[in-house]
Amino acid sequence: MLLAVVLSTCSQSPSTLEEVLETGQLRVITRNSPTTFYRGPFGFEGPEYDRVEAFRARLEEKFARTISIDYQTADTLNEIFAALESGRAHIAAASLTITDDRRQRVAFAPAYQTVSQYLVYRLNSGRPRSLDALAGKSLEVISGSSFAETLTRLQQEHSDLAWGENPHAETSDLLLAVQEREIDYTVVDSNDYYVHRYYMPDLRKAFKLKEDDKLAWALHPQATALLDEIETFFAAPETGELMATIKERYYGHTNRFDYVGTRTFKRHYVSRLPNYIDLFHTAEDKTGIDWRLLAAIGYQESHWDPTAVSPTGVRGMMMLTSATAGGLGVQDRHDAAESVAAGAQYFRNIYNRLEDIPDPDRTWFALAAYNVGYGHLQDARRLARRRNKDPDSWVVIREMLPLLTKREYYSQVPHGYARGWEPVRYVRNIRTYYDILGWLTLEDAQDDAIRTPDSRPGAPGLQTAGQQAATSAT
Repeated sequence: MLLAVVLSTCSQSPSTLEEVLETGQLRVITRNSPTTFYRGPFGFEGPEYDRVEAFRARLEEKFARTISIDYQTADTLNEIFAALESGRAHIAAASLTITDDRRQRVAFAPAYQTVSQYLVYRLNSGRPRSLDALAGKSLEVISGSSFAETLTRLQQEHSDLAWGENPHAETSDLLLAVQEREIDYTVVDSNDYYVHRYYMPDLRKAFKLKEDDKLAWALHPQATALLDEIETFFAAPETGELMATIKERYYGHTNRFDYVGTRTFKRHYVSRLPNYIDLFHTAEDKTGIDWRLLAAIGYQESHWDPTAVSPTGVRGMMMLTSATAGGLGVQDRHDAAESVAAGAQYFRNIYNRLEDIPDPDRTWFALAAYNVGYGHLQDARRLARRRNKDPDSWVVIREMLPLLTKREYYSQVPHGYARGWEPVRYVRNIRTYYDILGWLTLEDAQDDAIRTPDSRPGAPGLQTAGQQAATSAT
């Protein structure tokens, strides 16, 4: 009855909040990207997902109601604003920049992050030093974006400035186009640049087009009661702490580990591995997985540091999430013995699920799934089948996984967007470390009568480094 009365009034201010409370559902529209919302190896995640879930918890506590979130993903920016205007969504949590033009359509909640706009180019293509240097080059941005607004303003002083607006692309699509030399430049927010640069290492920022842009949630202009609750939420001290945690989790320095430094690896081989080598041997005895492969995983994950904590919140020697650790009976993720034993068992479990794939590809598949999630690996195999390619070949799948960053592909598969470059780099790095361990332990391996896959059926990672290199290359 209360909802009916509210809806019958001229003011829509309380109606959105009342609808949420009476239906027990908050409708949120977002974008599928690494800086907003996506499916990770163990469920939904992303900066906007974490913020929305924290706000949901606050509403439940304050109003003593159970509230679920209906997450909707939009293909374009215009779809986001249309969803708010039509009432299909209550909140747009999509890493939106506050602009004067957008204020004419929506109301913005308090800003939660400040970013700059970067002009991005590809390494070794020639860094442009000014807007005048873009003449004759291809510059493409997202249609309806704050970047298009910025370029329009700059065009008043640089009349030759020209660009294209892509109505179907996301940030990942345009950055990948720059990485692959399909276009010369694009413009992205600084948070997107730093996240994607880790997976697209040839990207470089040329210069700032604009700074001090504010990111915020958007709502219908008349949803004032819900906006009041959001403003209270963002003003709370605990929310400030949450924002700092999210920043570290998703935008922490991605190069804190030197994944490809052979010199660093050798130094750690001498100084760190001896302290934990017995744990890897024990894990091999229990799971049948070559200890060198387990050690290579451990090095990729933490540089053999049992106290390590990653930007995404996983921790310990084998970088276990709390959910994975709990499922495997781990009490302390920072306990090296528990971490190595659980990580080995988790890898073995994934490997067992891939029984239809022959080794060594089966091992590489299991490594990729350990990193990005079993569901995303299967999505890559689906894409391979649709292209009439071999879904059991790592050479094929390492080409399919990066496609999961592009909407035209991830929209066709069950698990959606994935940071598909990451598992490819992950597998490549681990294979390198495995090879190096094979070389460094060659004398010990000879003493142990080096095993082959045939000596222990079904056990991954039982070839020597030399044998693996000869079998296939990443």
